[in-house]
Amino acid sequence: MKTYIAIFALAALTVACGTNPGTRAATGAVIGGVAGAAIGNNVGDGDAGRGAAIGAIGGAVVGAATTPSTQAPNNRRERYDERSRRYYFYDPGTGRYFYENGQPYP
Repeated sequence: MKTYIAIFALAALTVACGTNPGTRAATGAVIGGVAGAAIGNNVGDGDAGRGAAIGAIGGAVVGAATTPSTQAPNNRRERYDERSRRYYFYDPGTGRYFYENGQPYP
């Protein structure tokens, strides 16, 4: 059981290595499925295969559902101001323009 916990802990740390939210969701689903299968295999009513299958499905669903919720999509449209030689962006949430450091754009 300690081996499964160590493998799961190392696999969970690799989720942060992906830069694409789709990749992170897939990684989360795989890690959740493996962890669920390991837990379902060890816990249950004696049928290890059934417990592993249920655990894998549940873990994959939970892993895929929770992973992308931590990354908000970047809806900012950046532009470059020639006068100030600085980038600025439009924030759709506030309807205003801001420089990269958060100062309001004139």
